[in-house]
Amino acid sequence: MKFNILIGGKAGQGIETASKILAKSLVKLGFYAFTYRDYGSFITGGHNFNVVSFSEKPIYSHDMIFDFAILLDVESYEIHKNEFKENCIIVSDSEIEDKRLVRIDSQEIIKKLNAKPLVKNSILLGSLFKILGLPLDTLIESIKSEITDEKNIGAAKEGFDRVQIKTKVSLPMKRGNKIFIDGTSAVGLGAIYYGLDMYFAYPMTPATPLLHFLSSVREKYGIKTIQLENEIAVVNASIGANYAGAISMVGTSGGGFDLMTEALSLQGMTEIPLVVYLAQRAGPSTGIPTYTMQADLMAALYNGHGDFPRVVIAPGDAKDAFYKTIEAFYLAYKYGVLSIILSDKHLAESYFTFDDFEEPKIKGNRFIIEDVKDFKTYEITKDFVPKRTVPELAMVKANSYEHDEFGFTTEDKEIAKKMQEKRMMKFKVLEKEVKEKFEMVRVFGKGENLIISFGSTKGAIIDSLDTLKNFRFLQILYISPFPKEIVKKEIEKSKNAIIIENNASAQLGKVIMQNVGIELNEILKYDGRPFTSEEIIFNVRKLMSKK
Repeated sequence: MKFNILIGGKAGQGIETASKILAKSLVKLGFYAFTYRDYGSFITGGHNFNVVSFSEKPIYSHDMIFDFAILLDVESYEIHKNEFKENCIIVSDSEIEDKRLVRIDSQEIIKKLNAKPLVKNSILLGSLFKILGLPLDTLIESIKSEITDEKNIGAAKEGFDRVQIKTKVSLPMKRGNKIFIDGTSAVGLGAIYYGLDMYFAYPMTPATPLLHFLSSVREKYGIKTIQLENEIAVVNASIGANYAGAISMVGTSGGGFDLMTEALSLQGMTEIPLVVYLAQRAGPSTGIPTYTMQADLMAALYNGHGDFPRVVIAPGDAKDAFYKTIEAFYLAYKYGVLSIILSDKHLAESYFTFDDFEEPKIKGNRFIIEDVKDFKTYEITKDFVPKRTVPELAMVKANSYEHDEFGFTTEDKEIAKKMQEKRMMKFKVLEKEVKEKFEMVRVFGKGENLIISFGSTKGAIIDSLDTLKNFRFLQILYISPFPKEIVKKEIEKSKNAIIIENNASAQLGKVIMQNVGIELNEILKYDGRPFTSEEIIFNVRKLMSKK
């Protein structure tokens, strides 16, 4: 059992809030819910829609064939009418000519309640709950948690009372307190768990929601959120804060990340910890700024001049995002490296449902030493792991020039060679610890054929495995350091291996080719929209039919 519900209308009509209320209600009733958000670059007007998918079993993606629809305008019907199932039930107050329509006179109810036009969403949600045969009190509970205007409660009751039951969705036997969370909040909570002091950002979709989330909880957790004049200021401020002993993070998307490039190299030379949240969107340039893509992988791996190590981690859902953010901080602060958390719009703005979260194995650590006698900022230690302290405890020299162990600028060729080797060797030690301690890949399903991917494509691929019976899925979580031994082993033991990516050039495929030397068949999507499980099933079968 899996149902997909469309909520469509114009920007400014409260579609996102209605979607969240609906999904939260379903989770409270014991279902697993997933939400997808699709919106253009409009403050008001245009066409926006959300998809709420739910099931008795865990689901991680949406489909674009709908069982139910809440339509706030006629345009939404015209755009999506070919995506409605034959028995789809459409709830709307618009004049739509369709025998599947359940029409509610929202204007009459709004006038009766003397309410604002936005309560129409609650009216239609109430009607849908009646149609689904679900208890109204659960919906009202979710409305109260999201909206302060109490007239929405009366509106939901009116909508519920004015329709006849058309169908009935059986409630899951097992309820429980499930966790309903979006990718953005999961990254933020991971950073807070590690001990975040400061978050620096300049607004850029789809990274902006992290700035909003952390700002909303700054007093609760004692953190500071700082919006500066541009991304160049943002990343340099973070390096400065970390030099002084803080735990900080920056967030941006493609164009802003480009502006940070020079400072990434500054991090490489100074070895001051730096954590960057990179939420990808469709490019190049401004591209389609409110849509998704996985086309910044190469930028994450290679932006910045000169040779210096970096960590690139690509979580696939909100649960991954929480734990992998903690790991990114740990590695950045222990080894004095750049850690990039590679997300995208689809992961950042989608909501997922999980049964629970386990206690993280890593605790926050600044890795600041107190014993600073004869301290050398860039001492070449036996294990190449750098020592770190703060200016109030010792003289800590840091600038953009090559230096000796004390941090004094040098152009001596022997010292320059040793320092370059030191910076590269610490990555070998880091890689060894990651392989021993952290999950670099994850394998789902069974079968002689293999699908490989990274990031937000995870959900749709997992949901397709019930149909693609003879396939398993290799999710790559660490792009740098790259788990080449595991990837090579999984490919070589497979009859067929296919790579699936949300970009036009198979960037992960190139990384695999570079590290493993194997070229793979590709399924690529690059229209700014994420994969659905239906698309994956269709394209995998099409590709296999040519074998």
